[in-house]
Formats: sequence, structure tokens, C-alpha cells
Amino acid sequence: MNPVSYRGRLAPSPTGLLHLGHARTFWTAQQRAKSHRGQLVLRNEDLDSSRCKPEFVAAMFEDLRWFGFRWNEGPDRGGSFGPYSQSERRKFYVAAFEKLRAGGFIYPCVCSRQDVLRSVRAPHEGEDEPLYPGTCRPDSNSPLPVEGFQVNDGIARPATRINWRFIVPAGEVVTFTDGFFGPKQFTSGVDFGDFVVWRHDDIPAYQLAVVVDDAAMGITEVVRGADLQTSTARQLLLYRALGHLPPSFYHCPLVTDETGVRLAKRHDTLSLSILRSQGKRPNDLRATW
Repeated sequence: MNPVSYRGRLAPSPTGLLHLGHARTFWTAQQRAKSHRGQLVLRNEDLDSSRCKPEFVAAMFEDLRWFGFRWNEGPDRGGSFGPYSQSERRKFYVAAFEKLRAGGFIYPCVCSRQDVLRSVRAPHEGEDEPLYPGTCRPDSNSPLPVEGFQVNDGIARPATRINWRFIVPAGEVVTFTDGFFGPKQFTSGVDFGDFVVWRHDDIPAYQLAVVVDDAAMGITEVVRGADLQTSTARQLLLYRALGHLPPSFYHCPLVTDETGVRLAKRHDTLSLSILRSQGKRPNDLRATW
């Protein structure tokens, strides 16, 4: 990897307070950018307006700066690849959606999450999205439905609430070499199924948004938590469908609490804001790693 061309990113979502798990993963991202003498981008992943709050955005910036993070581009600094808040990047997601729809890579799905969970194949331990049983998947010889669809922002959608799912090639083995865990492989249709790229509430799903943004912002390595390794397999299929060269991936081991449960935003006592209010020092916290 050419050290001059390295571009990493921090991509917090302001749906709660950042905790020590976020800090350790982000610190790894920052250190890897420094070791490659590269650039670090801060992206505010605030797509979900029902969960992303202004107070969490303000806390995000305060906590990151307090902990010692410094970035070269971001919502507060600008840069050549902005805007750096996902809520301002809708046109990029719409264009990607239309490319996927025109290429026959996605289809409308009326199944709710509860419908999927009730299916025989749905339970999939540790997975962030249940394995879809293919209820609404079109037959390979049948064209995708177009009649009765309304168009808004260039996106065709029916009057009823639907998700749009990506068609994963059955049985394809998706492989990548992880920067921490080494060679990894996942089988589509077994480890993950057809996944949502556009949500029923008219918001691009995580999988689509991060692929579009990482490609558009020239990210060369994605550093994130180990719980997103299956998402990487999904996203590699999206990169291929959209015609983008994927970045490298480095998945960090997860931070757990005293009971062995991985940290989440509900762990307020381990949030950076609370730790700062208790007089903790970033150097001391990092020393425990």
C-alpha cells in the first residue's frame, strides 16, 4: 500500500454517546493512518433522523477531541470529498440505488422484520440481520415489477411500505484478507441472505450508504469492529455490483464489560462523556489497552 495514498476514516453514528469500544476501534484507525502517513476522514453517519440527535452530534465532537482524535477532513473542517454528514449525501445514495435497480441487482420486499424472524431459516446467532428466506425474491425468469410504482427523488417505490433487497448469488464464497484476523470467507445464502439496501422508511440502509461513501471519499482501508465481518462480505458484493474497487479491511476485537458482554451505547457508565466527567484521563484509559 502506497503510504502517500492511504485514506482511513472514523464513522461514528450519533444515536447515543460514544463509549470505550468506539474509542479503541477509532484509535486503531487513527494509528494506522499515522503509520501510513495518510489522511483520516471523519464522517458523521446521521442518516436515521429518528435516532440521531443534535445533542449526540455535539457530544461526539467533544468526546473525540477530548480523547485525542485529530482528523484531516470532516463536517467541521471541510475537504474535497464532502459533504461529510450522511444526511446531506442523499443524491449519492439515490444514484447508487438506481444503478442497482437498472442492473437487476435488487427487488422490492414487503416482508417485515418479524415476518423474517418467524421463518424457519431466520435465526442466525450473532448476526445483525436475520437470514432472509427469499419470500419476495423474484424468479430468475421474471422481470422485476415496475407497474404501480411511484417515483420520488428518482427512486421507484410502491404506495405500500417496502424494503429493497440485494440479490446475493446463492452459494458464492466471498473471501477477503482481514488486516487483523487474516483470511476470511463467507458463503452467500448460508452466512447471510438477501439484504436490505433501501429501508421502508425511505432511508438508505447501512450497507449501501457506507459502500457509496467509502468509494466516493477514496477510503483505502476500513477499520471497524469484528462484529461487522459478515457485513464486509455483503459490501464486497455491493462494490462489485456498483463497479467500485473495494478498500482493505481491518476488524478490531470488541471491547466487553465485566460480564463479557460487548459494549453498546446503553453502557452509559463507560461512555466517554461520563468517564471525562469522572476525571478520567485519555492517556490512562489508553494504557489499559
